[in-house]
Formats: sequence, C-alpha cells, structure tokens
Amino acid sequence: MAEFVAFNPAVKAKGLNILGFITCMRRGQEHRRKILKKSGIDPQPDSWYPMQFWLNAFKGLSQEIGELNLFLMGKKIIDSAEFPPVKDLEQALDSINIAYHMNHQVDGETMFNSETGQMLDGIGYYKLISFNEVRRKAVMKCKNPYPSKFDEGLIAKIVEKFRPVDSNFYEVKIDITKERRSKGGDSCTYLINW
Repeated sequence: MAEFVAFNPAVKAKGLNILGFITCMRRGQEHRRKILKKSGIDPQPDSWYPMQFWLNAFKGLSQEIGELNLFLMGKKIIDSAEFPPVKDLEQALDSINIAYHMNHQVDGETMFNSETGQMLDGIGYYKLISFNEVRRKAVMKCKNPYPSKFDEGLIAKIVEKFRPVDSNFYEVKIDITKERRSKGGDSCTYLINW
C-alpha cells in the first residue's frame, strides 16, 4: 500500500483536522480550499469526510505545490486534533496512535473506544518502536496512507512541543534504509533526536 490510498474505503476523517489542511499557512488558503472542494470536501469542523477524499487532496497539493506544505500540515494538525492527555515526550509520541484512531471513524464510530482503550483495525498505526531518554533518540514506525512528509511534520511538532526544556534542537528524518510509502512501501520509519 502506497501513500494516498485509504486502507479501508469506509473510513472517515474529522472535519476539524481537515480544516488544518487550509489553515496550516496564511498564504495559499484559497488554493488549498479549492483543492479540497475539487476532491469533494467543503470542511466543517463537526462533520466527517471520506478519508480517500482527503488523501486525494493531499496528493493534488503534493503534485501542484510540493511536499513542504505537507510537512507544515502535519505540524498544524497537532493544534486541532483530539489528543489524550500526556505529560512527557515519550507519552506524547506513544499517544499519536491513539489520537490517530480518535480522529477517524467507520459507520459513525470512532476507531478508538475511550471506555475500553481498544483501537479498531482498518486505518494502520503510529508505533513508537524505541525511546531512549538518556541518548535522546527514538524511532517511530508509521503504517498509514498519509504522505510521508505529513507524518514527519506531525512527529516534529510533537517533539518540538514536548521535548525537555534543556533540549535546544530536534531532528526528525525518514530512515532511508527501511521501506517508504513514497517508494511503494506499506510504512515509513522515522529517526528522532532531541
């Protein structure tokens, strides 16, 4: 499974998050809104839209403007996505998967049951593979249909927001030794330093 193809055609994404597609930068908002409309979405915060429509908009934007916008959207989504409470960087990175499931649904039911903590299959995952607080390194595997640069931006914003106060830099980069969605793979792996 490559980028831009929903794992399950019944999955829907939350409108509030899709609005981040438009508002990630001031410049070009009308153009991004047109891309969404062309893809069948006129986003309203409390509505849900077919994930594939949103992925089509991502693909259109990537082809027209480039990947930098996808990175910025990933960073912006953290401001609007529903997230569980976290206290530190490790919890924040680990909770990306929960947030991902909370912000998608099938047949009116979110992919995360807050009462049982169960996540439903069908949309992929974000998995924290390793976390070393002493060496300030982590590895995250993302198996989902979103663009690689979008995931990179999402992870970067989490690290930026939750890294220790004595950390004066951070870096998130794709592991080019592993499979990549942009090359037709099912997942991407990110190397994280702070």
